[in-house]
Amino acid sequence: MHNNSLKKLFVFMFLINILWAGNKEYFGVQEFIDFSNQQTISDDFIKIIQKDAQKIKKQDKKVRIVLVYPGKQLTDYWIKSKVSFEKRLNKLGIKYELIMHSTKPHVEIKKQSVLLAQAIKEKTDYLIFVLDANKHAKFIERIISKKTPKLILQNITTPLRRWEDRQPFLYVGFDHMIGSQMLADYYIKKTNGKGKYAVLYTSNGYIGYMRGTKFIDYVSKNSELEVIHEYYTHTSKENAKNATLDLLALNDDIKFIYACSTDIALGVIEALKEKNLTGKILVNGWGGGSSELQAIEDDLLDVTVMRMNDDNGVAMAEAIKLDLEDKEDKIPTIFSGKMVIVDKDIKKEELKKLRERAFRYTFDVKE
Repeated sequence: MHNNSLKKLFVFMFLINILWAGNKEYFGVQEFIDFSNQQTISDDFIKIIQKDAQKIKKQDKKVRIVLVYPGKQLTDYWIKSKVSFEKRLNKLGIKYELIMHSTKPHVEIKKQSVLLAQAIKEKTDYLIFVLDANKHAKFIERIISKKTPKLILQNITTPLRRWEDRQPFLYVGFDHMIGSQMLADYYIKKTNGKGKYAVLYTSNGYIGYMRGTKFIDYVSKNSELEVIHEYYTHTSKENAKNATLDLLALNDDIKFIYACSTDIALGVIEALKEKNLTGKILVNGWGGGSSELQAIEDDLLDVTVMRMNDDNGVAMAEAIKLDLEDKEDKIPTIFSGKMVIVDKDIKKEELKKLRERAFRYTFDVKE
């Protein structure tokens, strides 16, 4: 092994499947919309997101907003989320104070809990957080039981079933399972559904499950492709590089390496370059941020699923506006943004249009 702390999965996700209990713990997006009878509300909200900002008509007081993000990553998703959110708030004419805390994903759980407690103590109006680790759910349950601050869960679009009658103010993001199925369809077509592959997970939390385990499930049901290596990377580029070098030493007769995040994809790319295997083993990105799109243009990355990134920041701002105008009945529980597949064959003009659409507020924001 290249890194003793790198944990290889020898049991094919058995423990994770027990931990997450399939999809029984979560509603799917459409499933919840149907369950809560929110189709019209959801459709109307999506139309608002696509339109230009309309100034707020009523605001009694300045609001305090706290972001606790796992933003210490190579992906620009989090910084662009913040910028698009702020720019839309400004265009809406909302008076606000914004505090952002950036933490390392998966490894700074205690720090996140301190920041959440601090936000509650300081009488925050809107708290924006994530749900990936099991411990996050415990923090969140305490917050939603108090009803203040109003909680926006970002980067998750599948409501927890056990919170059925007391969901957070808003779930916002891009559906991980749908995005992963889009990538799975690409790989199945590219390989004619045959061959071996490897999977590099983020962690054994929500993101790893939805992007990784569900990818394997879908591929197994729809092809003869066989997963032969699986690793946790804790969303570390270095761990991803080491995992790739390790799996290549064991068996380089694989068609592709499925990466569950930007940081992982960039680590895989480095390893493939080191072994002169660029272009011989396929690799994907996840999210379609600036570094991934550049890697596609540089012929280093084969494909990614690209989020219409700034829509999630716009959605959060518009939900707050509706709330301040006492129109909470017009806010859906979930906003799930659009995604598209981008591969190395895309024409420059088409990619330019996608960039302009996805980054309508953050086109010039760099990582």
